[in-house]
Amino acid sequence: MKREPTEDLLDKYSQGVCTAEEKALVESWFLHWKADGVSPSAARIERANREVMRSILAEVPVKKINRNRQLAGIAAAILLLLGISVLLFREGPLSKAYRNDIGPGGNKATLTLSNGKVIPLSSTKTGVVIEGDHLTYNDGTVLASPQNMVLNEVQVSTPLGGTYQVSLPDGTRVWLNAGSTLKFPSSFADLKERIVRLSGEAYFEVARIKSPQGIKFIVKTAQQEVSVLGTHFNINSYADEPNTKTTLLEGSVRLSVPLLQNGGTILKPGEQGFNEGQRIEVSKVEAEEVIAWKNGEFAFSNERLESIMRKIARWYDVTVVYENKNVGNVPFGGSISRFGKVSEVLDMLELTGKVKFKVEGRRITVN
Repeated sequence: MKREPTEDLLDKYSQGVCTAEEKALVESWFLHWKADGVSPSAARIERANREVMRSILAEVPVKKINRNRQLAGIAAAILLLLGISVLLFREGPLSKAYRNDIGPGGNKATLTLSNGKVIPLSSTKTGVVIEGDHLTYNDGTVLASPQNMVLNEVQVSTPLGGTYQVSLPDGTRVWLNAGSTLKFPSSFADLKERIVRLSGEAYFEVARIKSPQGIKFIVKTAQQEVSVLGTHFNINSYADEPNTKTTLLEGSVRLSVPLLQNGGTILKPGEQGFNEGQRIEVSKVEAEEVIAWKNGEFAFSNERLESIMRKIARWYDVTVVYENKNVGNVPFGGSISRFGKVSEVLDMLELTGKVKFKVEGRRITVN
């Protein structure tokens, strides 16, 4: 039986100040109370509805939130409220075409040294720090003794269902999403440029090095090169995505296409640059939505189901197949914690009445 959220937790949820784990608890309870055979009291139901409605109707400060963002948040809250109502007042439990459930991803990664040695990183830690021949976890725990290490180029990889934080030798911090690989030198000392190579998705907080000209930080992917001095940005360069997307949160970056001799494209905060053939196109986006994965959430606004399911497939390490290919083009909007089981995410999508799922082993069939 799932633990009910406390009154304090409902308050935090309605105010939007829950941690990702707390948000997952509230949403999981609302989605599965009937499956557990437990009925919340009428007062509890009324309290939950009142809290959600209060969060919808409350005036939201405008700082850094445009009208579209506000409307998206309201829509997501209404979707949750409608979902709660459907679950509370339907005659029986949700019609499940799946009985087994799949847990979320977590802290999983490997570190590969230049001599080919592969070191599994601890799932009880959240990040690794590489500085010369010293390897530690970000809580200070020593990972390996220097005399046993051969360090030149280092590679950190996350599997499907994995995420990890990496602190580079210059102080730059990188968050790797599932199914991603980052390659970089163990030291940037005496280098004219700080060059790293990425496949998959990562969020970067680049440290600025004090020098007369600055030392460029360059991220190379298969389709883009991103050049910065110090800034925060996200790169999505998965091989199964139609294009590589770089999204800027603060500072500025220059995007260029490898082997194409031009001045590149400068991004401003809130802009996203993506490949369209041999050129870079730029559009305005909600940057916080793009990096929701880093903060423990799935978030999407008018996003095609096919794109959403690719994110789900990477995080839950599942295969997705379509019985009805047309449904992949249907747009969805909303947000939900990444820390819940896959059934919780699929249930929220099913509540729209636009899609159905069947889970067999680690295979999700979409209809």
